[in-house]
Amino acid sequence: QVLLEESGGGLVQAGDSLRLSCAASGGVFSRYIVGWFRQVPGKEREFVGAINWYGGNTNYGDSVNGRFTISRDNAKNMAYLQMNNLKPEDTAVYYCAADASASAWVTNEYALWGQGTQVSVSS
Repeated sequence: QVLLEESGGGLVQAGDSLRLSCAASGGVFSRYIVGWFRQVPGKEREFVGAINWYGGNTNYGDSVNGRFTISRDNAKNMAYLQMNNLKPEDTAVYYCAADASASAWVTNEYALWGQGTQVSVSS
């Protein structure tokens, strides 16, 4: 199974853009659906979006739809979360997740998780 590691977080201003990366190792990356989630301390984890095995289909949470874009490069074992027009309410720890089962697309239940990267957006 793959191991996941996020990078690219940081402190930005409202309206800025940021791209998060998710590096996978130790498995066949193309076998996994990739999801992005975020969490603020004291709040439930929020679904950001997901991309299917070969990148032909994506879906997004309502709060980020139209501003965030998920992509992947299976040859590089990488997935990305491009975040545009960031808002202070986007401040959270962002996680990438992976699952080989098609059910993850529907349930948002993923077996494998990275350690997270902090994104902070100032007003």
